[in-house]
Amino acid sequence: INYGLKLNVALPADPEDLAFYSVADLSVLLKNRRISSTQLTELYISRLKKYGNQLECTITITEELAMRQAKRADQEIAEGNYRGPLHGIPYGVKDLLAVEGYKTTWGAAPFKEQQIELTATVVRKLEDSGAVLVAKLSLGALAMGDRWFGGRTRNPWNSKQGSSGSSAGSASAAAAGLVAFALGSETLGSIVSPC
Repeated sequence: INYGLKLNVALPADPEDLAFYSVADLSVLLKNRRISSTQLTELYISRLKKYGNQLECTITITEELAMRQAKRADQEIAEGNYRGPLHGIPYGVKDLLAVEGYKTTWGAAPFKEQQIELTATVVRKLEDSGAVLVAKLSLGALAMGDRWFGGRTRNPWNSKQGSSGSSAGSASAAAAGLVAFALGSETLGSIVSPC
């Protein structure tokens, strides 16, 4: 299948720069085995740990799951079983989406310990495509605004500002290079406002 990707992508001099590469460029590097999903996942997890609390954009780092998914992606790609452009790509989801084995807090203090033993369909579909879930990201309490039980999600370009609507964590994390891409949800400015 021709996904319309470049044939080749150069590696940066500084590996940290990979955090800001497009998903399409990361896909080429992974498919051509110039980098591994494990390396990329470790990079994003490291950045989540370093900057996530500062930006107040991370609720849960799914490190154990992510490393398992990344190793599987590397093995499949090495065996020639390439699933497509998201195979091996680390991403985050707004903590409105349930992931079995992890808390789903909705950003609200009364639900801080809530664990829904189901996985959202979109997360399952991303897993089927080989994507690697590295984090559940902040959202305004009950999907309203940028204030949640852990604080106020920050704009990475001006940390004195909030990241605005309820997909605040997804926007902040993606803009700061903490995930290659992130899922949010749009109701009334929930994605448009943070962006």
